[in-house]
Amino acid sequence: MKHRTTAGLAAVALASIALTGCASGDDTADGSAAASNGNVCEVTPAAEPSPAPSPSDADVKAVDAIEVSGPVGKEPKVSFKTPLEVSAPTFRVVDEGTGDELKEKDQVTIDYVVVAGKDGSQAASTWKTKEPETFELGDAQYDLLNDQLIGQKVGARLLMASTAMDQSIQVTMVEVAKVAAPKETPTRAEGTEVAPKEGMPAVELADDGQPTVTIPEGFEEPTDLVVQPLIEGDGAEVTKDQTVTVQYAGCLLDGTSFDSSWSRGTPTSFPLNGVIPGWTNGIAGQKVGSQVLLVVPADQGYGDQANGAIPANSTLVFVVDILEAKAA
Repeated sequence: MKHRTTAGLAAVALASIALTGCASGDDTADGSAAASNGNVCEVTPAAEPSPAPSPSDADVKAVDAIEVSGPVGKEPKVSFKTPLEVSAPTFRVVDEGTGDELKEKDQVTIDYVVVAGKDGSQAASTWKTKEPETFELGDAQYDLLNDQLIGQKVGARLLMASTAMDQSIQVTMVEVAKVAAPKETPTRAEGTEVAPKEGMPAVELADDGQPTVTIPEGFEEPTDLVVQPLIEGDGAEVTKDQTVTVQYAGCLLDGTSFDSSWSRGTPTSFPLNGVIPGWTNGIAGQKVGSQVLLVVPADQGYGDQANGAIPANSTLVFVVDILEAKAA
């Protein structure tokens, strides 16, 4: 994940986020003239992901040797000879489930433990935090798990050894706690349009709601967080302790698009207290159904640290459609 840090399994399962390009000019998403000259940031469709590498015989042997003990429903003990190394994501079904079958778009709730391949130390456990994780089966953030879980049943336990975001090897034992039918979540903000203040980045929406952002010439980087509602929804106000489901696009002031849920074709969810401060402070207090333009100074973004395509000390511009908010 590029503009946020979450403490969830998505950080383990996520393989990549598309980085899209931009152009400087005056065409908007619907082909009309831009409100002003400047740097135009457009979201382009994500390239088809490369097939995941297949595990080697040595990978399979290493994962087969991992021992998992303890009953379903309780935190398991995961042990193996260290250091454990794999060259590609490698899976093993530890226990077949006996409950309802998992289908794409289902709301799946999982518990998991994460163990460091280097020394066998436990890095995370939802049993300890008492915070199981729920996601839509098929969400691109869980791309390593989706194909493995579809067709499994509630109660199934799945072992995964893979390379984490920091390039270390991690062993994850996932248990399917429950499943619920797909829910109908909007795909874009809907509500009353709000006229932005003069001089703000201009946002043009395609027919499906996908935004194109134009950074006007001479736009001055703000020293404080700028929160500009563009559409006001009629839902409840979001609080900082909730998990939000959003569509979003993120740009730099030079027009570089560095991250977008639109390019992945699906909304995404994260706890609002686990993202950059500009998101936490900018989204809290807005209503569900709203669209908000955020201009985030570096001290509420990544500060003096580079993050992927985001250089150090960067001001970030986001267009965020708030589709749902619920208890974290």
